[in-house]
Amino acid sequence: MPHISYSELKDWKFCPFYHKLTRVDKIDGFRGNAYTAFGTAVHAVCEKKLLKEDINEEQYFLDTFSECIADLPDDIEVDSSLVEQMVGQGKTLIPHIEDALNDYFEEFEVLAVEMPLMEPIEGEDDHKFKGYIDAVVSTPDGKVHIFDWKTCSWGWDSRKKADKMITYQLTLYKNFFCQKMNIDPKNVETHFALLKRTAKKNHVEFFRVTSGAKKTQNALKLLSTALYNIKNKRYIENRLSCTQGYGCKFYKTEHCP
Repeated sequence: MPHISYSELKDWKFCPFYHKLTRVDKIDGFRGNAYTAFGTAVHAVCEKKLLKEDINEEQYFLDTFSECIADLPDDIEVDSSLVEQMVGQGKTLIPHIEDALNDYFEEFEVLAVEMPLMEPIEGEDDHKFKGYIDAVVSTPDGKVHIFDWKTCSWGWDSRKKADKMITYQLTLYKNFFCQKMNIDPKNVETHFALLKRTAKKNHVEFFRVTSGAKKTQNALKLLSTALYNIKNKRYIENRLSCTQGYGCKFYKTEHCP
């Protein structure tokens, strides 16, 4: 069945025309780099740690990172010096994961890892919401906690931590998780866990993201608006995104002059 994910929603919010080029026309879509390879490898270690699997965590990271680098398309340039730096950064980061989990949640039970979502969207008969929740744990106070691992450089500033579009990922995950599991949203809390490559201290940082009824309503409204425009092929260019931040890779190219 047709579906929409948070990442697709984020692309549409960035620019509907960018969404068309990458998601509909399949032009020059993102195919990974050394940073995504690093993130995949560290995420894999986090998953094993949560599942209490008996592994040599450092070697598992090294093997997975090497495989992810090797799997990148041949035309993607990989800086060998950057990869070497990332190997050292991963070795430094990984030993802090378990302690950070225990310090933040203290006592907890793992309920799910990489939990899939493919849930109906209210008012949308022909699309579902698709996602994967990195981890779901419960604590003795009866709360259920959803969290998402994010690899980054030194961390996030307060503006990024509060960014509406970034936090909508957890808002939507919480909404559709509660729908899937028939759980009262008041009993579910959401968190990001930052896995910092270059930090000198506080290598793993958890922080809570609040997602009340109003924020959930706003996130779902944005989701419905995106689907309405996508289904009606309304691909309006958002010129504010052309050079904003990192800018758009299609800016002043044959695809978007």
